Amino acid sequence: MSGIGYQTVETTTYDGQKPGTSGLRKKVKVFQQKHYLENFVQSTFNALPADDLKGSTLVVSGDGRYFSDTAIPVICRMAAANGVGKIWIGCGGLLSTPAVSAVIRNRHGGEAYGGFILTASHNPGGPEEDFGVKYNTENGGPALEKLTNAIHAGTQKIKQYYIANDDLTVNYSTTGTTQYLVQTRGSSKFRPFTIQVIDPVEDYLKLLRTIFDFDALKALMHKPDFTFTFDAMHGVSGPYARRIFVQEMGADPSSLQNCDPKPDFGGIHPDPNLTYAHDLVNRMGLGDHIPSTIPDFGAACDGDADRNMILGSKFFVTPSDSVAIIAAHAQEAIPYFKSGLSGVARSMPTSAALDSVARAKGLSCYETPTGWKFFGNLMDAGKCALCGEESFGTGSDHVREKDGLWAVLAWMSIIAYRNNCMNQGASGLIGKLQQTVLGQPKQQVPMQLVTVEDIVKEHWAKYGRNYYTRYDYEGVDSDKADAVMQHLISKQGEVSQVRSFVIDTADEFTYKDPVDGSVAEHQGVRFLGRDGSRIMFRLSGTGSSGATIRMYIEKYVSAEGASQADLTQDTAPALQKLVDVALTLSDMHKLTGREKPTVIT
Repeated sequence: MSGIGYQTVETTTYDGQKPGTSGLRKKVKVFQQKHYLENFVQSTFNALPADDLKGSTLVVSGDGRYFSDTAIPVICRMAAANGVGKIWIGCGGLLSTPAVSAVIRNRHGGEAYGGFILTASHNPGGPEEDFGVKYNTENGGPALEKLTNAIHAGTQKIKQYYIANDDLTVNYSTTGTTQYLVQTRGSSKFRPFTIQVIDPVEDYLKLLRTIFDFDALKALMHKPDFTFTFDAMHGVSGPYARRIFVQEMGADPSSLQNCDPKPDFGGIHPDPNLTYAHDLVNRMGLGDHIPSTIPDFGAACDGDADRNMILGSKFFVTPSDSVAIIAAHAQEAIPYFKSGLSGVARSMPTSAALDSVARAKGLSCYETPTGWKFFGNLMDAGKCALCGEESFGTGSDHVREKDGLWAVLAWMSIIAYRNNCMNQGASGLIGKLQQTVLGQPKQQVPMQLVTVEDIVKEHWAKYGRNYYTRYDYEGVDSDKADAVMQHLISKQGEVSQVRSFVIDTADEFTYKDPVDGSVAEHQGVRFLGRDGSRIMFRLSGTGSSGATIRMYIEKYVSAEGASQADLTQDTAPALQKLVDVALTLSDMHKLTGREKPTVIT
């Protein structure tokens, strides 16, 4: 085996390579600039301790979006030149974001030192759309601010990067192992370097088996009165859905939609919400035309499978309600939590529905800034077992990323539990259905299916309802977005009441981490009402261009003394007065020129 040398390539800096809440996201054309990707990757290697990096194992994979086929070989060759010993790549370059976390944490006993995830998550893909790179550390979670700040600082002064010669070819179309001898920066010696292409589903599925009762889930799938559909939005969750729902649980393949991963997501904006998940929304009876048959349960995941949307027949479950309902049922319905929850957490903009469950169950509930890395610290310290964000992200301490398919299986587990499928198994259920008397099918009194809508409404009746909505103003000029936020800050202490909304507290959210004492400031502007209502604003860090202003509105109705009508109003009219207050406070229309939001959820 002949050795492969490396090159030292001179480069110049680029502005704006500061990672956001989930890595560096830009338009593909930005990443295609000369040395742009290499600068960021080398700055990441430079920010990591050289002794830890030497001989280490890294994961390099993503959601398969456009430009991944260019980025994966480049990162692998740079890893070789920077002393990394082994790379794991999902076959086809595919690994969901939660699966990357699972591989880092669990494969070969947690051998991996970290990983590069190539995704822009729920953002569109294609030559004119978005690409992203983020680095996850050895706990499987996104890099914390100390590391991302060091990476950004490196991008501002980088002068050269190191990359193995192009005779180090990277083929990840089939599983297998390829070994090389490579020269590393600062050394004349050659050393072993390995690229191993792995099954993208295997490690993740192995982990899920330790969390959920797969026999109960199979039994649910075989119930004659339960119907199911899943939409992968042409993202990376497609291969996982086929393996889990069809091969493992026996679902009809026709119940899956858009499950072939595509570099441009088939032209779909792969964000699982009521605006962009058109196919699923229509199939579940929430579109303009109601189909003749509607599944009982529907779900979707985004491009990299870390976000989810849960629907019942003609019924939408808000992400804030979703995490609260999972927490309320976790101990009984999900074997992983049979000993109870160590604690729960939510991001600041997420509704306080989870808080009500925590109080009732005597659990600690943490309010963090937006960004999964803040949950990771709590999980590593054993303070949090389950958490969620209003931006369609839900997960637990099984990995250090939000996990869309985990949330789907959690909801299916709750439905299975409420419909007596637990500890029964698919074969037992089918056997009962096939019992006969004197050669004729035994008549059985059918039990009406406990539906998604039933479960949510029972939850409201017990814990109260947090009416909640989010207005997204996407692609706003950055100067205009900053003007909105500065205007809101100026209103703090100046305005005590807008119409009937009496302001009890107005501030910028600041978070002090209970684990390491670190402080995160300027995490959103809040106006907290005396009646428990909340109006919040923040700039999102997940876009690739311009700025996204998010406006959050929440109104709580206690279950005590509330009528059914009080708890089951349509969200829009229930919140309209608060929405009007928020638009007045922010002067949104005047400062942005926007007459209406891009997306309402």
